[in-house]
Amino acid sequence: MVHALLHILVPGVVALLFYRPRWQRAWLILAAALLLDVDHLWATPMFDPNRCSINFHPLHTYWAMGNYVFMLFPTMTRVWAVGFLLHMVLDYAECLQLGVLLPG
Repeated sequence: MVHALLHILVPGVVALLFYRPRWQRAWLILAAALLLDVDHLWATPMFDPNRCSINFHPLHTYWAMGNYVFMLFPTMTRVWAVGFLLHMVLDYAECLQLGVLLPG
């Protein structure tokens, strides 16, 4: 529950700190990075509290993260890229909390 709350609060803080003039719009985009969790639908079981999602789900792989880094360069995709990478950092932090450094 705390993890899900962080996926809303942390983007809000980032939006307030770095996108001040249009922080509300930025917050919506950054929080919309939760859409990456659509790949959890293909997992069995769909939700496992002891599973590290990093490198387990397709949109949470290192290859996908590399694409998110490249999305930082074009101005049009930059805010989305920040949101996706924040999502990965929060998921990685959850893996560390679980004591699961290697996925699977």
